Amino acid sequence: MEEREDKTERGETYAGQSRQERTADRRSRITEAAEELFAARSYDDVTVADVCAAAKVAKRYFYEHFADRADLLITVHRELNDWLLAEISAVVPKRPEDLEQLLRPMMQALVTTLYKHPTRARVIYINAPRMELRRRGLLRKDAEVVGRLVRRVVGRQRDRLRFERILLALVAGVSEVVIDWLHRGMTDSPEVLADHLSELAHSLLTTLM
Repeated sequence: MEEREDKTERGETYAGQSRQERTADRRSRITEAAEELFAARSYDDVTVADVCAAAKVAKRYFYEHFADRADLLITVHRELNDWLLAEISAVVPKRPEDLEQLLRPMMQALVTTLYKHPTRARVIYINAPRMELRRRGLLRKDAEVVGRLVRRVVGRQRDRLRFERILLALVAGVSEVVIDWLHRGMTDSPEVLADHLSELAHSLLTTLM
């Protein structure tokens, strides 16, 4: 049943929540419902009505936060991608001694986090990236984040363009391997996958040393 709310003055409480809390709660329910739906179905099979029904909110509340279905998908994908990057960045030592000490915790965090959150993994890597221009932009953003971490070991590079292209190749390659793993149902060991990704990253990044 969709949420109903009587008209109240700004700041007045309703059902024990302030207006701001109710607004934040509705947005959270919408994005959480979207995660589940975009992971379970293709983008074209998910409607605004589906999301509102799953979130138990009226359509008018949906349009307070999002312009349309595409805007919702872009927002969810961006927020999940930022969440994943934060999880990876959090495990990297501030002063790693070498590439091994940098890369292994990064790849382990990537694979472990995705394994624990398969719904989010599908949204980040499979369903949402069908918006190809969006996917390419995020790969470049991810490469910038990884590049900042890699500089902790390799320092600043004189050939900036070469450095950026190596990082982009690394991020794109890791993404494709992860997509293949997801399509296989995550049936093989996350630890083995993390090892393989670490080896891949190490082979590319040693050219910077």
